[in-house]
Amino acid sequence: MNDRILGMAALVFAALMAWFGWGLQAPFSYEPVGPRAFPMLLAAIIALCGAWLAFKGRGQAEPNPPGANGRIALMVVYCFLYALLFETLGFIVATTAMTILVGRLFGGAWVKVAVGGVVMSILFFLLFDRALDVVLPLGILENLL
Repeated sequence: MNDRILGMAALVFAALMAWFGWGLQAPFSYEPVGPRAFPMLLAAIIALCGAWLAFKGRGQAEPNPPGANGRIALMVVYCFLYALLFETLGFIVATTAMTILVGRLFGGAWVKVAVGGVVMSILFFLLFDRALDVVLPLGILENLL
């Protein structure tokens, strides 16, 4: 696969992201830009990077090292499970689990990825939910928080 193919795929992905994100509207106005701004911004950035690769890219990509395709497939499964269980488990538990699984996927030690996952999840929860007033699901920790 070369850079041009990846760039074209990124352009298609950005177009789909913009198409799905365009219809996002909050039932009431609680912030100046609304929920549409974030996916539109990401789609624009992905489109710019995709266009750069599609028009500038000319080299062949190196093949993946042994075992990388399996890790990539596991990462896709982890992302799917994270999205599926996000509301049920809550932000803190789901993000901790995701962080631990991804950390282990990249060869992190159990203790380091576990501590990092818990600390990061709690700090991001406090930042977004408490400081920035972005409502995040509490899930199974709802009675404790």
